[in-house]
Amino acid sequence: MRLPPSTFATLLLAIAVLLLGGCMSTPTRSTGSFVERNLEIAGETRRYQVFVPASAAGGRTPPVIVFLHGSGERGSDGAKQTLVGIGPYLRAHQDRFPALVVFPQAPDETEWAGNADLVFATLDAATREFHGDPDRTYLTGLSMGGYGTWDMAMRAPGRFAALAPVCGGVVHPRRPSMGVSGIAGAADPYAAVAARLKDTPVWQFHGALDDVVSPDYSRQMDAALQAAGARDARLTIFPDANHNSWDATYSQTPELWTWLFAQKR
Repeated sequence: MRLPPSTFATLLLAIAVLLLGGCMSTPTRSTGSFVERNLEIAGETRRYQVFVPASAAGGRTPPVIVFLHGSGERGSDGAKQTLVGIGPYLRAHQDRFPALVVFPQAPDETEWAGNADLVFATLDAATREFHGDPDRTYLTGLSMGGYGTWDMAMRAPGRFAALAPVCGGVVHPRRPSMGVSGIAGAADPYAAVAARLKDTPVWQFHGALDDVVSPDYSRQMDAALQAAGARDARLTIFPDANHNSWDATYSQTPELWTWLFAQKR
């Protein structure tokens, strides 16, 4: 059967549009790279970074990691948060790392507990733009960001497939503002967090010699998770590490990535 010329032309146009749309929505990336983005949050422009994996590494729907930086990377430059923690590891493995990584930046003199809107807005925007997998979305952070990891997970239980707090905690006697929100008045704050997050896989990391955030905070949190019957609670204490346990975590513990990417909601 021969199609009329007008019908044939319409079919060719439809096929071209479909092919073009597919190319535009999933561009091929030969290497992973950092891209800068910005969002309006409460009338303020917030700059953040996203590591976008190479197409061969991440596939069409890559897993997503949210990384929360420490106190020293606060600001508004939109870049410092990529220089400490997971960022250097990504630069060393940019062709092979398979995940989309979102780097929000907390403003100066603020805590992550006061920036939940920023964290979730950047996560949502990056997941939409780069086609991240919402069922393989993970949360990690160091120091202040370790506290932020617990805080964001408490705000959205079930949102994250796994957590990896580094040198963090849920309370801090010398800096109460950094503590996890929503547990004020709890007789046992560790038990309160564990009861809410026992179904989320957690792997904590800490330095045994940490004199900034005591490793006892992670030990107490691990004990509370175990007592609550947590689905999967792990703790690694690096015997020779002080506060910087993030290099040992992200760059020297390859088992972390195997474990993390195996988790799914």
